[in-house]
Amino acid sequence: MSNSNEKIATAMLGTGGPEVGVQGLGCMGMSFAYGPTTDEGEARATLERALELGVTLYDTADVYGAGENEKFIAPFIRAHRDQVVLATKFALSIDPENPQVRTIRNDRPYIRRAVEASLQRLGVDEIDLYYMHRRDVNVPIEETVGAMAELVAEGKVKHLGLSEVTGGELRAAQAVHPIAAVQSEWSLFSRDIEAHVVPAARELGVALVPYSPLGRGFLTGSFVQAEELSGDDFRRTMPRFTGDNAAANAALLEPVRRIAQERGAPLGQVALAWLQQQAQVHGLTVVPIPGTRRRSRLEENAGATRIALTADELAALEPIAGKVAGGRYADMSFTSAGRE
Repeated sequence: MSNSNEKIATAMLGTGGPEVGVQGLGCMGMSFAYGPTTDEGEARATLERALELGVTLYDTADVYGAGENEKFIAPFIRAHRDQVVLATKFALSIDPENPQVRTIRNDRPYIRRAVEASLQRLGVDEIDLYYMHRRDVNVPIEETVGAMAELVAEGKVKHLGLSEVTGGELRAAQAVHPIAAVQSEWSLFSRDIEAHVVPAARELGVALVPYSPLGRGFLTGSFVQAEELSGDDFRRTMPRFTGDNAAANAALLEPVRRIAQERGAPLGQVALAWLQQQAQVHGLTVVPIPGTRRRSRLEENAGATRIALTADELAALEPIAGKVAGGRYADMSFTSAGRE
C-alpha cells in the first residue's frame, strides 16, 4: 500500500476555496524544530514525491527557521506553481535562544510587513492560503481579518486561514471575510478542538487542517521519551514526552499497536486513518498535514488515506485522548484550548 502510485483523493478547503489532496505535507521539519535536518537532497525528493502522490497542499510559516523554511521550499513551489497550493503563516516569532519565549502580533502594520517578506522569500506573487498563526488577544480578530482581507483585494493572497482559534473567534472572523481553513492540533492524543472548534467549522463550511496529526511522531512509536531525541529538538520542552508522562502515554499506544498488527500496517497509518475518518464522523472536510523529510514516511502517510477503520477499531481508539498525561505545550495560553 505504501508503495502505491495511486493519487490520493481530493477535497475543497472551505466554500470556494482551493481543491487539494485529502492529505497535505507539513514542511516545517525540513529545516526547523526537530533536530538536525536530513540531507537536502532527500527532503527535496520528498517534496517532488508528494506531488506525484497527489499531495498538493504544502504548509510552511515565516517563523520556521526564521524564514529559512520558506526559502527552502521556494524553488519547488515556483517549479510547480500551477499544481500546488502554498500555505504560509504570520504572527509568531520565537526566541532562538529560548524557544519558550514567543511573541505574537496580529496588527495591520505587522501583517503587511510579514506578507511582503514571505512573498519575497518564496519568490511568488501570491500566497494561496495565508494563515494567522496564533491569536494576539490584544487585537480584535475582526481587525486582524480585515487587514488580511485587504491582502486578498490586492491580489497578494487568495484565501484566508486561521490557526489555533476558538469556535467564537472563528465565527467572528467569518463574519468579516470567508475563512477557508482552520489549522489546529488534532490527533488520537489531542482532541480538545472537537468541543467547540469542529462544530463551528462544520456550521460555517470551513475545513479543518490538523497539524501534528501523529502526535509529533509519538504515535508512530519512533520514540518513547524526549531524552531519546537530539538536544536541539523542541519536543524536549513538551510535557507529554518527558518523565512519568512519557511512560504513561507510551502505554496508551497498545490499541494502536494491536490494530496495526492485525492489519499489517505501521502504527502511523492507523493513527492517520483515524483522523482522516473524522471527516465522516463530524461531517466536515479534514486535511491533515503530517510532516516528514523522507519519501518512505511520506508514502506510508499517504497510504493511510486508503484505510477504512471498522466501527470496532474506532471504538477501541476512542478512549486514548482522555487518558493522555501532560499538555500539548508547557504554555497553553496561545492555543485555542487555553482560551475556549
